[in-house]
Amino acid sequence: MKFGIDALLSDPDLLGRLKGRRVALLAHPASVTADLTHSLDALAAAGVNVTAAFGPQHGLRGDKQDNMVESPDFDDPVHGVPVFSLYGEVRRPTGQSMHTFDVVLIDLQDLGCRIYTFITTLLYMLEAAAEHGKEVWVLDRPNPAGRPVEGLTLLPGWESFVGAGPMPMRHGMTLGELGHWFVDHFKLDVAYRVVAMEGYEPDAAPGFGWPADRVWINPSPNAANLNMARAYAGTVMLEGTTLSEGRGTTRPLELFGAPDIDARAVLAEMRRSASDWLAGCALREISFEPTFHKHVHQLCGGLHIHAEGPFYDHFAFRPWRLQALAFKAVRTVHGDYPLWRDFPYEYEFGKLAIDVINGGPALREWVDDAAAEPGDLDARAQADEAAWREVRAPHLIY
Repeated sequence: MKFGIDALLSDPDLLGRLKGRRVALLAHPASVTADLTHSLDALAAAGVNVTAAFGPQHGLRGDKQDNMVESPDFDDPVHGVPVFSLYGEVRRPTGQSMHTFDVVLIDLQDLGCRIYTFITTLLYMLEAAAEHGKEVWVLDRPNPAGRPVEGLTLLPGWESFVGAGPMPMRHGMTLGELGHWFVDHFKLDVAYRVVAMEGYEPDAAPGFGWPADRVWINPSPNAANLNMARAYAGTVMLEGTTLSEGRGTTRPLELFGAPDIDARAVLAEMRRSASDWLAGCALREISFEPTFHKHVHQLCGGLHIHAEGPFYDHFAFRPWRLQALAFKAVRTVHGDYPLWRDFPYEYEFGKLAIDVINGGPALREWVDDAAAEPGDLDARAQADEAAWREVRAPHLIY
């Protein structure tokens, strides 16, 4: 199959449409061709007049480790073009940066999760392009989490840099498809094109959208492999808790734990209360010691999620429910454990991070309500998931 960048470079007609125009590229380290040439280098080699570049969260070079660690603007040392940070002094493109190009190519590997900020950056670029009369092309890439939909829909008033619009946590769309939905939902008057992938089969085994012949390159520092991408719609919620999400280990956002957690008891409670929410993966008790971030240099007990190998069932695995159940089990086993982390999260102040992440307080309230059952959360999520499947249907390309 071909990703969008490869489809563009092999199509003389598409390349011809860029001739004589100033072109910008929004990219990160995973923005590479099939032979692992970075898209910026490949476009320049193809004769495209690249006049600017943009970097999302973690930077064009992917060198910034944590959330709310900003990247500066700089000049690319090879191509001599300005590189504007969209996660620095500003998170929306400025008028100054928008005057450096006629068409922007967006080549970002997404993870298929509402909270992954690249989709919000796509929306902000679309809005700026509508305002300034610029053209936007998305060079499409696979959604490694596939087509399944899961989670609660973001509520009105809870929009943020990790919540671009009313969609559930796991949206099941590619970046190009999401762009079509953004244009329609926000009624944007913008010239928008998707350079579609060729041969993309999101429901086909074994990769379910991620082709076996393409290597994985981290789109952000802690997105280390396909297992992480599959688990992320659940494990990202750990960022709003006092539990470690594995930052400072070699398997971040695939595991969770803390020094004072009885992982065996938590797992037993998860199996007792909603064993069907654990389907499609294996959970393994582990010990780990983060080298930085939460619980640094402390021995933690926890669980590792393996949505990989013979344990993985793509259509049964529900990471958002699994992680929600883990929170509920911690609350049951450890009573008044200080689970929710109170700190500014992605430039949102005065709201609990777990609520910002979930686009509203419903999940936290369910966890903290001793009388609430798994079926209560499941019923609400199922309604939101069904509604989103209907909303997204007209915008699916593949």
